[in-house]
Amino acid sequence: MVATQTTSIDYKKLSGDLRLKVLSLYKKANAGHIGCSLSCVDILIAALIQQKRVQDTFILSKGHAAAALYVALNHLGEISDDELDTFYKDGTTLPAHPAPNKHAGIPFATGSLGHGLPIASGMAHASKLAGEDALSFILMSDGETNEGTTWEAAHYAIQNQLDNLILIIDKNGLQGFGNTTEVLGETASPTKWKAIGFDVFEVNGHDPAAMIELIEEVKSRNNGIPKAIIAHTTKGKGVSYMEDRMEWHYLPMSDDLYEKAKADVNQFYFS
Repeated sequence: MVATQTTSIDYKKLSGDLRLKVLSLYKKANAGHIGCSLSCVDILIAALIQQKRVQDTFILSKGHAAAALYVALNHLGEISDDELDTFYKDGTTLPAHPAPNKHAGIPFATGSLGHGLPIASGMAHASKLAGEDALSFILMSDGETNEGTTWEAAHYAIQNQLDNLILIIDKNGLQGFGNTTEVLGETASPTKWKAIGFDVFEVNGHDPAAMIELIEEVKSRNNGIPKAIIAHTTKGKGVSYMEDRMEWHYLPMSDDLYEKAKADVNQFYFS
């Protein structure tokens, strides 16, 4: 399926719809990783739903946000409603972290953090060598930029002039053990990525229209330089008690908290 930019899309409503699906999946599974899924919903709308073409690849490196990926692929028709309802269940093709070889939109298993950028760089290089018009999109968490493999892959992308590589960093400022600035420092800063040699752009990660416009610009820059888009986001976006709270990297929702979460999303995205 080709995702094309359509000006008639109500991005706010779509964002709300996908958030409600994410909340429903996690509630039925009584599982965590809700906050990190909510932080990247709008990025997935822009990059995966609207900008990815058939020949392109998209890798969700922050695999713990699997539910956000699954609802986006469901919106595209690549995952059926019945399949989506099997999330986290025995025998599912939609486990807690994305598994490979089950759905066309999930080319690799991810969630062992730091491996997404090496894979995406290799795929971008393969496309270059084959003379193909194909982009390699990769969505990482800011915590992943702590990983050594991330920086090895960054050097590889620069050395091989992979201007068909589009790295998007979900910069919500929190990771599993605290604020990113307190764990290993600001490894997702624009300054570091510029210094290493990437074309770097910053954007509001909760504004799909702005991200779509930026990705269009980035795609046109055939300058031999890989691209990094730093998307500023809020962990738990759309649910008041989850926003910017580290514990919602892990916690499941009680019945009362689920109702509160749905009410928050309905109030913000549909009022």
